[in-house]
Amino acid sequence: MKKTGRILAGLLTGVMALSLAACGSSSSGSADSGSGANGEKTTFRTLYTGEVQTLNYLTTSTTNDYAISANIIDCLVDYDQYGNITPGLAESWESNDDMTQWTFHIRKGVKWVNDKGEEMADVTANDWVAAARYVNDAAHESDNQYMYDTGAIVHNAQAYYDYTAYMLASDNGTKDTDEDGEKLEPVDPVNPEDIGVEATDDYTLVYTLDAPCSFFTSIVSYTSYMPVCQACLDEYGDSFGLDNESLWYNGAFVLQTYEPQEKHVLAKNQSYWDKDHVYLDEVVSTYNADATSVEANMYKNGEIDYASISADLLDSWLNDDAVKDQVHGSRPDNSFSYFFCFNFDPQFDAEYEPENWKIAVNNENFRKALMASLDRVKALTVSEPYNPEKLLNNTVTPANFAAAAGKDYTQYDALKDITDGDSFDASKAQEYRDKAKEELTAAGCTFPIKVLMPYNPSVTNWDKECQVIEQQMEGVLGSDFIDIIVQAGPETGFLSSVRRSGDYAFLKCNWGADYADPQTWTEPFTEDNNYNFWDKSGNDDTQKIYDEWSAKVAEAEAICDDDEARYTAFAEAEKILIDHAIIIPFKIDDGGYVASKLNPMEGEYAPYGVALQRYKFQHLGEKSMSMDEFDTELEKWQAARTEALEKAAE
Repeated sequence: MKKTGRILAGLLTGVMALSLAACGSSSSGSADSGSGANGEKTTFRTLYTGEVQTLNYLTTSTTNDYAISANIIDCLVDYDQYGNITPGLAESWESNDDMTQWTFHIRKGVKWVNDKGEEMADVTANDWVAAARYVNDAAHESDNQYMYDTGAIVHNAQAYYDYTAYMLASDNGTKDTDEDGEKLEPVDPVNPEDIGVEATDDYTLVYTLDAPCSFFTSIVSYTSYMPVCQACLDEYGDSFGLDNESLWYNGAFVLQTYEPQEKHVLAKNQSYWDKDHVYLDEVVSTYNADATSVEANMYKNGEIDYASISADLLDSWLNDDAVKDQVHGSRPDNSFSYFFCFNFDPQFDAEYEPENWKIAVNNENFRKALMASLDRVKALTVSEPYNPEKLLNNTVTPANFAAAAGKDYTQYDALKDITDGDSFDASKAQEYRDKAKEELTAAGCTFPIKVLMPYNPSVTNWDKECQVIEQQMEGVLGSDFIDIIVQAGPETGFLSSVRRSGDYAFLKCNWGADYADPQTWTEPFTEDNNYNFWDKSGNDDTQKIYDEWSAKVAEAEAICDDDEARYTAFAEAEKILIDHAIIIPFKIDDGGYVASKLNPMEGEYAPYGVALQRYKFQHLGEKSMSMDEFDTELEKWQAARTEALEKAAE
């Protein structure tokens, strides 16, 4: 039997020490209660601006929603502070020899509770069966269903989804055309019992896959693999996850209060199986539409325990004796990658000339002109004025995300020159511009080409970043060639109304890794994606590039027994995206400068999934760390993580 330690990216199964002392953290309070001195509650207070779209963790794929889901529901596996996989709701697991069958042994005695903390049921293997059937039923429109057919291919999961989708469209088989009059092809019946997720008894769970997957344990910590009690689904039906009362919980916290655009309160789950490692009694998040402009002063006044310190306030904080030692940088986060997308199927208003944009965006020299004209370091100085280069990312897949045969993925031959280079080159940008102008003029394009570039006003500094990019790119290429139109999108529902609906020409997008394999970074660009829509361009040249990329991705996905060959093929696919300027890589994630009474090095870590959103293992400190204190803690963490990974490789 092959144990779960055999997964990619150097992840481990051994349990490591789980805490670094938080700078300034209080030593008072017991481990089992998390309470502070004199028994008062240990409360972490913060602000939020973007409201969650749903509490239904089985359907969501957005970061805002993860911030709650990750804290109220536990998964089969957990993570320590270095990214090592550790037992979660599964105490142990194993695979068969070809890694097509994975068996998890469920922890006994774990309870489901309601929003009041009342125990409702035992957590059993059946809860993962219920989740698989729910997510793969097309009626529930789960945005995260793709995880059953991407990375790991769970037997019959997609077939069941396709069958239920057909039954919906055909009104249970009574119609042969859909709502648009398109002919419906019948789909062979598939029963929910046919999905390859089985509880052989109450505490033994078996996943059957159609292809080997060495990194499956990194997949089961994603939201669509979170458990759900069938009794809870039966009780609430279509109302499941509409509010905090229509959920049951098994995680470190219960969502005690849920008042949209007012307040969220996560309260420690007193029935939690691992409550001795939950040191916060509650997390209180208060809605404030102006959080980005008021949270710094609110932190100074002692009203909240976390504040983002924007670049324009940083100097004043560092010169203020009262708070100069309570601001620090953030740990670079390679679980998210940011890149600029060109929209190949624009759906924006006529005033922004979508037909003219279609001609331009399908011209490779035009895309390369914009790519070479973008000074990414200058754009990054908006949020990171002191060391913007630390965030720069030349590939879609971040460095230090995955490695095979002792080599980082971004250093494989296809990507090495890209990784070590810089796409910004003003003289080349002008050469591409001149070629593009000649070709586009012949194709009937008019100038300047309108480039609609929206931003989310609730995200700190995004507007300023867009303004810098507009001035800089127009300065290189000329405002007679392009007219970048910076436009504020909605604060709530930005993804749905802008990116997913194609209401943009050029947009900063991001993708968070779902599991420990380079395949995860291909997902935004696959067929029927809602990122750049290049598969819908209708242009022969663009379609040819798309077909070449898709074939190379399929080749890589088919390699399941040779990590080095698999990485080589994925790197070659990624090179196609970048060489043809289908997207422009930008940066890895970063929280900017913050004042925070939590030490992030204490919390769970993984360069994918939702582990970074969890408050488990974190203590409330008396004050925020300073720059020097944070740098010292980060250096310790990096050294300890390196040592842990080296031990795992022995």
